[in-house]
Amino acid sequence: MSNRKSSGAWIGGVLLLAVMLGLAFWGISTRAKSLDVVTRETRELAVPTVSVITPERGAPQQEIVLPGTMQAFADAGIYARVPGYLRKWYVDLGSRVRAGQLMADIDTPEIDQQLEQTRADLATAEANARLAQSTAERYRDLITTDSVSKQDLDNANGSLEAKVTAVTSAKANVKRLEQLKAFGKITAPFDGVVTARSTDVGALIDSGSNAKELFHVAAVHRLRVFVNVPEVYSRAAAAGMKADLTLTEFPGRAFTGTLARTAQSIDVASRTLLTEIDVENAKGELLPGSYAEVHLKLPSAQSTYKLPINAIIFRTEGVRIAVVGADGKVALEPVTLGRDYGNSLEVVSGVTGRERIIVNAPDSIEAGQSVRIAAAKSE
Repeated sequence: MSNRKSSGAWIGGVLLLAVMLGLAFWGISTRAKSLDVVTRETRELAVPTVSVITPERGAPQQEIVLPGTMQAFADAGIYARVPGYLRKWYVDLGSRVRAGQLMADIDTPEIDQQLEQTRADLATAEANARLAQSTAERYRDLITTDSVSKQDLDNANGSLEAKVTAVTSAKANVKRLEQLKAFGKITAPFDGVVTARSTDVGALIDSGSNAKELFHVAAVHRLRVFVNVPEVYSRAAAAGMKADLTLTEFPGRAFTGTLARTAQSIDVASRTLLTEIDVENAKGELLPGSYAEVHLKLPSAQSTYKLPINAIIFRTEGVRIAVVGADGKVALEPVTLGRDYGNSLEVVSGVTGRERIIVNAPDSIEAGQSVRIAAAKSE
């Protein structure tokens, strides 16, 4: 009886021990599996998930917008060539004139008196020349009969030549004063519009260094727009290319001009190339002095790409982009930036167009780091 009790107790103890060992083994294995799961999840979480894009190719033409001021194709101040008094003016502010059109008359009493005197001097010189001519002819006849000496004939011929020269001088003086008097009629030098009238009837008119502007005329059938093109675009700005001009007073409308000529020299102070754009203005809609925005579409000499701003990494060593390789590792590639479009930037070098570029890359990202590419969202 006692032997049965002892063997039952021994068997119960063995079973209890087995249960305890089983429970311990189960607990240890469960913890090990949990640790493996946590380790795997930690490693997976350590690999960041990123979104990538491919570069967008830039346009074959690049458009730059530059400020410009419209100027008249020809612009001249009208001054008096002779002194006098303004007798009458025929055009006023805003009048359109043709080349050679009479604009004003100047009364020139002093020139009139001088012209009358020179004409009288001419008449005197012509009379003296006629007398010298007849005297010389008479002496030529008398020399054949030895009635006068050779010296007398030479004196007569010399006097004739002097008198003829005096006539020529008097005629030139008369012609000079006649031309000077003709300047009393102020005419338009070219087709245009009168932008200023600074005189009135009866005003004293001066000439020379004391002359004051009477009128100002501007040719507005065609306008010039001078634009300073930055040096980086100077090679692309060539004569003959088209340009669009926009003005605030004409919203939604563009005027087409032609780049007519360039200075062929970079300004040292501003590092820009001075260019001239001509725009037709047959209807007179555009006014000289107006501010315009000039849109130049310059051909791109190299292949460029566009990237959003959040794909660019700015670091102390320079501008970089984070590229994901085929092995899932990150490479930080240097790039050269071009123009700023606001939400995107132009990349002129360092990109081939086939890269997978990370957007919104974390600041802690490093070269060689493994990343996971997020699945693209379906449309």
